Order: sequence, then C-alpha cells, then structure tokens
Amino acid sequence: MSEKPDLVIRGGTVVDGSGGPMQEADVAISNGRITEVGTVAANGCEEIEAKDRLVMPGFVDVHTHYDAQVTWASQILPSSCNGVTTVLMGNCGVGFAPVRPDHHDMLISLMEGVEDIPEVVMKEGLPWNWASFPDYLDSLEGRQYDVDVATQVPHAALRVFVMGERGANREEATAEDRAEMARLAAEGIRAGAFGFSTSRLLQHRTAAGEPIPSYGAAEEELLEIADAIAPVGRGWIQTVGDFDDAIDEEFELRRRMAERSGRPLTMTLLQKESRPEQWRDLLERVAAANADGLALTAQIRGRPTSVLLGFELSLNPFRACPSWREVQDLDFEARLATLRDPDFRARLIAEPGGNETQMRRFQQWDRIFPFGDPPEYEPDPETSVGAQAKRRGIAPAELAYDLMLEKGGRGILYRPTTNYANGDLAVVHEMLGHPNTLIGLGDGGAHVGVMCDATDMAHTISYWTRDRTRGPKHGLEDMVRRLTAANAEAIGLTDRGRIAPGLRADINIVDYDALQLQSPKIQYDLPAGGKRLVQRSKGIDATLVAGEPVWRDGEATGALPGRLLRSGS
Repeated sequence: MSEKPDLVIRGGTVVDGSGGPMQEADVAISNGRITEVGTVAANGCEEIEAKDRLVMPGFVDVHTHYDAQVTWASQILPSSCNGVTTVLMGNCGVGFAPVRPDHHDMLISLMEGVEDIPEVVMKEGLPWNWASFPDYLDSLEGRQYDVDVATQVPHAALRVFVMGERGANREEATAEDRAEMARLAAEGIRAGAFGFSTSRLLQHRTAAGEPIPSYGAAEEELLEIADAIAPVGRGWIQTVGDFDDAIDEEFELRRRMAERSGRPLTMTLLQKESRPEQWRDLLERVAAANADGLALTAQIRGRPTSVLLGFELSLNPFRACPSWREVQDLDFEARLATLRDPDFRARLIAEPGGNETQMRRFQQWDRIFPFGDPPEYEPDPETSVGAQAKRRGIAPAELAYDLMLEKGGRGILYRPTTNYANGDLAVVHEMLGHPNTLIGLGDGGAHVGVMCDATDMAHTISYWTRDRTRGPKHGLEDMVRRLTAANAEAIGLTDRGRIAPGLRADINIVDYDALQLQSPKIQYDLPAGGKRLVQRSKGIDATLVAGEPVWRDGEATGALPGRLLRSGS
C-alpha cells in the first residue's frame, strides 16, 4: 500500500460474511472503506489488536421501528450497542410520513397501538418538520447517528394522508385514492425509501383498539401500488398478516404483488401456538414461489417472540386484577412499597386475572418462566412458574409475585408467545437453515416496555453457534453471513455486509468466548421521561461504522458517522 491506512485491525480471525471459512488476517481501513484483507505490512494511524478475537461485518437489521427515535436521538439504542450497524425502519405499514398537520394524532395513535411506543413520548419528541415522504427523508438528511438508517414507505400513513378519516376507518379506496397512493409510494422510493410496507394483521391495532388502516385493504389497492413501484426498479415490499382462514387468498395476493412489481417481497413467518404447523405450509409456498422465479422471503427471528413481565414493566400477570389500579399510576418506588405489603399481596393474588384471553397469555403458568441473568430464551418446560410452584406445593401466582419482587422489585418473567408451541426451538433451527428465510423481526425502537428483541442478532451468534444444548446448532460462518451480507443484499445494499476490499468498514470485533446477552433493564431516557427496556451484550470489544469505532468495550465513543441511506444512491 502506498499510503498509511487510517486504521489496521491486527491479527484477528476474520469471518468475512460470505459464508466461507474463517481465516486469520489483518484488515486495513482508509476513508471509511476496507482497503486490504490479509497481511498488512503498513502501520495504521491507529491500530486495534484483535488476536483471539473474531472480526466480522456489522449486523444489518431489516426490521426495526426507529421512525420516531431517529428524529430526536443520535444513539440508536438498543441496536447500536449490540453490534448492529445498519437499520431499516418503516416496517409493518406504520410510520410518520406522509402526513398532514391535522393527522399527527392519528399516526401517533397508530404507532402507540401497533408498536407500543407511549403517546407522550412521541408528542414531545417528534418535531413534525415534514409533510411529504421526501420531506421526511430531507429532515433526517443532516442528522448524525451511531448507525446508518434506512426507511420504507408505510401503507397506513399513505391511506390516512390520501383518505383522511375514510382511510383510518378502513373504507374502500376510490379509483382516485388508489392512483394517488400508488403515485406517492413510487415517489417515496424514488426519493430514497428502500421499499413499501403493509400490514394485514388483525393484532395490529390503534391505541383505541381499532384495526390498522391497511387491514383488509382491497387487492386492487395493493396491486396498483405494486404496478407503480415496478418502473422505479428498486426497493422491496414488506408484509405482515393473518393467514388463518384465508391462507390461499392471502398468499396468492403476495405472489401477485411480487409478480406485478417485479420486486422482492418479504413476509413475516412465526410459529403460532394456535396453529403450530402453519409456518411449514407457508414456508413450502415461499419455496415454490422462488422455484417459479419470484423473489419471496420469509422473515424470521432467532428466538421466540416474547413478552417480558414485571412490576416495573408495562405488563405483568396481575395487570388486569382490580387492585392493580391502586398502584398502576404510582412511581416505581411508591408502587414497590405497596407491593411489599403482605395484605396487598394476598388480595392481588386472590383476584381474577382478567378475561380468558388475558389469563391465557399472562397467567398460563406452564408457559411463563423466570428470565434469569444471563437470560434463557429456550427454557426447559420443567423450569416454568407452573412446574416450580407444583414442586413447591404453592400457587403459581404466589411464586410469580415473589419472583417479580426479586432484584429490588425488578425481577422479570418471560412468556414466549411464538416459535415455542412445542416447548423448544426446534422449529427455529429449521427456519434458520432454510434458503428462503431472512433473520429479522427484532422490532428495535418498538414494544419498549414489554420486550427487547433488537438483541436477537447478537444472541443468534452466541446461542445458535455455541451455547445451545437442547438440540443441534448452526455453523458460525453461515450465521454471520445471514446477519450481514444476506440481509444487506436483500434490501439492495451492495456496499456492506462483507469484509472485503472496497466495501464499507462496518465491523464488529468480538470476544466469541465471552459474547453473552445481559438481562434487560428499564431506562427512563425517552422524551417526557418515557421508559424503555435496554439490553446490552458482553463480549463485543468494538463496533465500527464507516471505519470509526462507535462502541468500545460496552461504552459509546461519541463518534457519529452514521447517516440516512437513500436507495439508488
């Protein structure tokens, strides 16, 4: 090399993101790009000793909800402190652009209901200095982050923008409505969005409990949007929805959207407790569509979708009990003082836990587990609250109450809701090995008081390649490929995801033997003092974005080289 590199990562074991075998090598970086991989003779202006460390690309997370957070924050937690260097937001058809001034509250209600982001946080934090989708991108253009951020055009926001109350109420779009939504979707992608997203999931509801505006949208509406996207020639279509009673119709709609747009389409795939084999049928249909020449992927996660329960969190098994109303609005210390009162404890435990659905989800004791530190995402059914209480000869509600009182009232219980119908993660192992799946669904920025699954990528490395004991594991090189190059390529990013000369120097330096998730903790650091769960990892020595260390040994460096990404640029 003729010039001195800005940085040399010296003597690490490079897992380059291609899926090929790891090798010991130096990595030289200049001007934010990798310039050499191998034996680097030149000294760098700065050097990082990586002997006995893995050097891998930064993780690319294709399913986040940081649409609000990126307007007020520079640290994109909890993703950036867990090795993620690129995030794609605007998923599930929800977001904040385009928007009219009198529709702000509608979009806030959508995000609060669908993604569990408190209304007060968004009302105080969002600057609303945009109207169109290109305006929203322009508002992010000058901001600085510790990751790169990319976004999609959300269907629900389009419907509200074009149709107003009619769109929010899920009325059928007119021909003029459809044409305008299609035009705006294409405009957003031309301006730099990485695709279009929609939700057809009944579980996605506004804060008032109404279905999301895109729920049940007519096929003509979605196909006209697909037609408009086609000539743009970039971006994908992200979908989530119910298949329960209309699997043929819903899947064929997705096929037609992919055919008409000529673009890749991705859909959420999880194992439901109510239909534990449906995921397999859907995955077979995805494989068949690919065999027919379409580009469909099933988006999965490396562990269960779960709800965390605790007295400091948004949910706990007693939240629907009448006496809970006495403490729900107290600050945590005052609430804790009451919870420690034996008379209150006895009264709350004795009360009914809500309706049948609430009790099934949050008082189904054989499916609720102590979370632990480090947390256990594939617990043995014999460790459930129900099983432990039976062995002790006490009521499960008593044990659950006392477990949540541990750690100064911050004990956490774990309720896996998908991917765990059989009491293990065998289905996830199969999903992870399928050629038509992508690892996503971490939901960073959303569900802030009940889960923290943005750490799934770091967990996939430690658990699925090293720690799992309840079944087979996966190879390290392939899991790294899936979290880096595979996700980058899926959304059209060709400049990252691998460690190779000429590519962007987004890199993690990992102490593989020490890599371990910690138990999540509540932080009160959102606008208006809003709370959120933040989970961190041990063992990531450094995370580099564009060649600059943004995290070192679990601490932020203050560097903010991340920027808004625009498709096609």
